[in-house]
Amino acid sequence: MNDSVIITCALTGAGDTVGRSPHVPVTPEQIASSAVEAAEAGAAVVHVHVREPDTGVPSRDPRLYREVVERIKETGTDVVVNLTAGMGGDLVIDPGEPLKHLPGTDLVGGIERLPHVEELLPDICTLDCGSLNFGEGSNLYISTPDMLRAGAKRIQELGVRPELEIFDTGQLWFAKQLLEEGLLDDPTVFQLCMGIPWGAPAEPGVLKSMVDFLPAGAQWASFALGRMQMPWVAQSILLGGNVRVGLEDNLYLSKGVKATNAQLVERAVQITELLGAKVATPDQARERLGLRARA
Repeated sequence: MNDSVIITCALTGAGDTVGRSPHVPVTPEQIASSAVEAAEAGAAVVHVHVREPDTGVPSRDPRLYREVVERIKETGTDVVVNLTAGMGGDLVIDPGEPLKHLPGTDLVGGIERLPHVEELLPDICTLDCGSLNFGEGSNLYISTPDMLRAGAKRIQELGVRPELEIFDTGQLWFAKQLLEEGLLDDPTVFQLCMGIPWGAPAEPGVLKSMVDFLPAGAQWASFALGRMQMPWVAQSILLGGNVRVGLEDNLYLSKGVKATNAQLVERAVQITELLGAKVATPDQARERLGLRARA
């Protein structure tokens, strides 16, 4: 069991959730405000995507990331900032003409997914460690070994800590290969992403097998989607890991009750403390994740 739990709040994500809850933050101001509220509720880390302010569609515009980060810093809030670097991997194909790309495709190379990371040098950025059939239809998330090696090398050169997003067991296998090749530095930081169709299912035995396969000394967290979000807080802690909650992964506090990010963090804090563990502070998270001290 983990006695000191790092709570990450994933604030908005890239999913089609804006019209499904009034609490999903869209503008940089809303995302930053939600980050501050999550930190005040007990999150040591906030995981940041951005959206186009007028439409709510996911974006990888560095200007939007810059505004979010600046707004968080202006408040003086002590929180570890984790910027996604997963945008730019979407490929939607025509099943009758597989070489034809359909609307929704946004596919660039591994380095082209990092301009906001290069500019802002966040505490953490994500690295999605493989390709995946992403849900129903013909939507693929593409992250090839060549893309991953290029991205990992550049992130390493920047001195940013990569959070290795693992959606299935083969991706964990490849992340360990990156470590063997010297493209990752210790301590490695893993996020085990469960219940995303069609990756690793949200089953305790699957999580246990992935945890057992982690490299020695790894820091890790896991999450599951929807109604499994809060049970997964307990699953992760009992197996020795950290946790992630937030509106990227789940919109509800209870059946029929829409949540805010702060409320989801508060619930995760309650579960952590009821299990007899403590909630880690941002400084404790920095020390364990091998991050720079707060400026």
